Amino acid sequence: MKTRVTEMLGIAYPIVQGGLARVAKAELCAAVSEAGGLGQIATAGLDLASDAGAASLRAEIRRCRALTRKPFGVNFPLGRMDITAMLEVALEERVPVIALTAGNPAPWIKRINGAAKTLVLIAGPELAKKAEAAGADMVATVGYEGGGHLGRSDETTMIMVPRVVRAVSIPVLASGGIATGQGLLAALALGAEGVEMGTRFVATQEAQAHANYKAAILAAEPSGTMIIKRSLGQPGRALVSAYAQALLARENAGAPPEELIPMIAGTVNAIATDEGRMDEGFAWAGQCAGLIEDLPPAGEVVRRLVAEAEAQLGLLQNAFS
Repeated sequence: MKTRVTEMLGIAYPIVQGGLARVAKAELCAAVSEAGGLGQIATAGLDLASDAGAASLRAEIRRCRALTRKPFGVNFPLGRMDITAMLEVALEERVPVIALTAGNPAPWIKRINGAAKTLVLIAGPELAKKAEAAGADMVATVGYEGGGHLGRSDETTMIMVPRVVRAVSIPVLASGGIATGQGLLAALALGAEGVEMGTRFVATQEAQAHANYKAAILAAEPSGTMIIKRSLGQPGRALVSAYAQALLARENAGAPPEELIPMIAGTVNAIATDEGRMDEGFAWAGQCAGLIEDLPPAGEVVRRLVAEAEAQLGLLQNAFS
């Protein structure tokens, strides 16, 4: 498969694994990259401001390089912590792709200064324009169906992707609701030049997620996900759980931010994702959980998506012949 994304990143297929907090470590990243996509190492979950966090990231990067010689990326959340130390580690280690999300990417793109390709995660045309103006090499736009943090407009991937494609000249990745080759083909038909997927890669053998988290994704229907954190201006889609429902009830009751913020801390997320106590914490997942039925190796996910997209393309070509 050939798009501007594959050419820019030096990968075989325009399939990017999302920067999954605490889940995307060297093993998952390398498996996706080795299969021809682009894997990412997550920094969310590490102590971004500490020397220990920087050392942990360096170790993950080097472990990834021991597992694959293919390109890969490092994903940085912005806005809450200073990522300076960890970004310097990524640049020192010559990571080929830096992904930036949940904040203003402009100063960080300026610091990167072409030393790596930059992918900025956004939601909608206006943020895409700002990312392009800041010098981003490409954007990934996430629709309402997606897992984790979303835009505030409730705009679906089907509508958002072509609007973003019209708004910018840089390549666009589609994200949100994509877990199959048919979804990949649909994204390309909408004008995207690749996809970024999160939930599908959580449900793989290499993902550093508790077995209960993976099992919950397999069991979930689209209605088994819900939006939390909307009252904080940070809507995100999570699996339905007793904890997530209690959090939403507090939001609906008008609880102030000082009460809610401790309830959505990373440590609470880890109770579900790392420890598997699904009703005592929250875990991100998109509506595409309803399409996921197994836990294959991550490389098999990449190969399967390509085969499914090719098969579906053949059916469409027959339909138009």
